[in-house]
Amino acid sequence: MALKSVENSFYQEIYSMVKKHPATDNEFINRFSRGEISYEEFVNFSIEFYHFTREWVAILSILLVNTPNERDAESLTRILVSELGDADPLKRHELLYRKYLRSIGINPEELIFRKQLPTTKKWLDKMREYFSSDHFTALGAEYGLENMAIPMWDKLLPGLDRAKQKFPVLKDMDIEYFTFHRELEEHHEEEMANVLGEHIDDPVARTKFTKGATGMLDYERAFWEGLAIGK
Repeated sequence: MALKSVENSFYQEIYSMVKKHPATDNEFINRFSRGEISYEEFVNFSIEFYHFTREWVAILSILLVNTPNERDAESLTRILVSELGDADPLKRHELLYRKYLRSIGINPEELIFRKQLPTTKKWLDKMREYFSSDHFTALGAEYGLENMAIPMWDKLLPGLDRAKQKFPVLKDMDIEYFTFHRELEEHHEEEMANVLGEHIDDPVARTKFTKGATGMLDYERAFWEGLAIGK
């Protein structure tokens, strides 16, 4: 088989795996999308997802400083700078999420030292662990996280709209964080496709890349399932 065919096959294989992974197709996130969660579960989601949003820049920085390949580092830098709002500090993603929390009556400053759910803590701890591990495994984990994002936002956005209609207390909900993020994700996917392309002719890198993506998404699935109450 020609190398180009191998490359195309691997691109499609890992891309399809990530897009179909239960990390974004599980019982909780599907109920969320349909507006079938309780108010308590909605609050649970909002609080626990903030832990991810708040820690993500620091976690991604771990991967960047452990990245030896300069072209890989270039792509990761662009993603990191995007998370920080590019040239506009008012678009820093965590700040947008704080606006969301305040709009639904939650004070983000009170959450910083709040104990995380075990499944949330495990997910974040595993991100740090993966991003500090073998470089190709780490890049695979980041690939999985960036490429699952569009399916995730496409579940969360209709769910937020339905929650706003279902629970009067959420009538002033500010979802700029979610809509703004959704618009950026194709660019993040492109950056990680470039990273994958740097190493796609290396069979060892492909194996480790897949391992990292699959493993990271397995922990994300557990994160979502951990948000359910009374299930």
